[in-house]
Amino acid sequence: MSTEKDTQTVTNTGEITRVTGPLVRARGMSEAKLYEVVQVSADRLLGEVIELHGDEAAIQVYEETAGIGPGDPVYRTGRTMSVALAPGLLESIYDGVQRPLKLIESASNSCFIKRGIDADPVDMSKQWAFKPVVKVGATVEPGDVLGEVQETSVINHKVMVPPDIAGTVESIESGDKTVTETIATIKAADGTVHDVAMLQYWPIRTARPKKNKVFPTEPLRTGGRSIDTFFPIAKGGAGSIPGPFGAGKTVTQQSISKFCDAEVIVYVGCGERGNEMTEVLSEFPHLVDPNTGESLMKRTILVANTSNMPVAAREASVYTGITLAEYYRDMGYNVALMADSTSRWAEAMREISGRLEEMPGEEGYPAYLSSRTAEFYERAGIVKTLGSDDRIGSLTVIGAVSPPGGDLSEPVSQATLRVTKTFWALDADLAYKKHFPSINWLNSYSLYVENFGDFWRDQVAPDFAEVRRAAMELLEKESKLMEIVRLVGMESLSNTDKLVLEVARMIREDFLFQDAFDPEDAFTPLDRQYGLLKSLVTFYTEGEEVVTNPEFDFADFKKMPTVGETTALKNNITATAEDYQTFQDRIRSDLQALVK
Repeated sequence: MSTEKDTQTVTNTGEITRVTGPLVRARGMSEAKLYEVVQVSADRLLGEVIELHGDEAAIQVYEETAGIGPGDPVYRTGRTMSVALAPGLLESIYDGVQRPLKLIESASNSCFIKRGIDADPVDMSKQWAFKPVVKVGATVEPGDVLGEVQETSVINHKVMVPPDIAGTVESIESGDKTVTETIATIKAADGTVHDVAMLQYWPIRTARPKKNKVFPTEPLRTGGRSIDTFFPIAKGGAGSIPGPFGAGKTVTQQSISKFCDAEVIVYVGCGERGNEMTEVLSEFPHLVDPNTGESLMKRTILVANTSNMPVAAREASVYTGITLAEYYRDMGYNVALMADSTSRWAEAMREISGRLEEMPGEEGYPAYLSSRTAEFYERAGIVKTLGSDDRIGSLTVIGAVSPPGGDLSEPVSQATLRVTKTFWALDADLAYKKHFPSINWLNSYSLYVENFGDFWRDQVAPDFAEVRRAAMELLEKESKLMEIVRLVGMESLSNTDKLVLEVARMIREDFLFQDAFDPEDAFTPLDRQYGLLKSLVTFYTEGEEVVTNPEFDFADFKKMPTVGETTALKNNITATAEDYQTFQDRIRSDLQALVK
């Protein structure tokens, strides 16, 4: 497998026999390979071989095919669909096949992409200050770091030995280099000398190699209270956000991108509406990263493939994004990939499958929908990367799912739920009530919770897990009690049951509700999440005995000063552990005063 771009001369080896939308069939392709990149017609439209039958090949074209027809030529390139990996990827905005949209806009002289336009994924003429970290005579293996480049002010780009090269460093040069210039030569055991540049290529449908995966024990901290406390996702985990239209999938993913503690973000807009991607593309360059104080784009790559772009490129876009993410993972960084939305990706697969006349599965999706979905999410994980220095990097994948009508029994949702371990179920009713994030606390779950016991105990608080469990139980009890209230009314409940409802209301309104557009409320660190939640749970644990007094009037509980101060406590972004402890002591005092 080559990691360098094939320089083979493009030759006319095929002829179009049929055009069906983005699917083109050509004959004279007996020497073609599956997933080989081709150029279609005199306009040199980018395509990829996806099926071979003897002399005939089926090609999915990543551009508009109007105007081409039988008899037009097909040019083979001899290489598979790959992405360019080099300094300069960060801060870039690509389409689904890694064409830089800003350069294409300039070349098109229009805001619409013209056919046949190509541009280098990275600037081939820009010089980068390369600093070697190995010396001549050193023995290197695949994945070893040869040197470093300061790609942005926050990310140090590590130039690694390609995965298929090992040997002795014959030469290595420091200084300003373009990505195509040779920075080192490596002599393999068989005497072959390899020239290594900063620019490498990797096929998008093949996962980058690794030594082994590592068991996840640390959560990805997002600043979202409902996510971090109740339904956490691991660094290196896989999560899904299913929800109907307008429930807040895109906003949730954007909020995670802005505030999570991953060092590199790859955001893939796969088949989403143009106005949503416009918001991302226009907003991200102006956002300040709360972790570094720099622009968020300095650690972000955007892959934009909107719903009006060719459907075939939509199918490739998620592979492009995850391959870029794996590259930075291999440098030892924590990377987070947002895929919005995998339903559009599945629809693209369904359309191409239908044009190939394959046997349809459930609801017309191809029979391989589940396996393709699993292959995608399996590329997430914490890994020991290739190389002798035992680097550890993580890739967290969060995919949005857009089930028609919010029906989670449809094939894409079910295929996703089988392979992801965190499920944030967005609820249309909560969104209608303006409760955001509209994560339904009764339907959502995280299978990573048991992994984080030691982390929560050592890094946050010894009783974090117990406080979390108590809050979840209150929310579950509230759901059952509300059914009774609907039947016989509130007056039939005991004071203990009324206390459950009141504390659960405070948890919903003062903890779970979070404004993603409020700069003070959008991000809450774990220590403040714990302090706030424990304060709310204290109302129940300390009040449970008090309200059982036969002479106790529950109306007095609602009049306690501390009950009215919970919202102010949530909004106090400077609150310390001592402040929360003081508030909890005041809750106890208020409750004791009611008894007296």
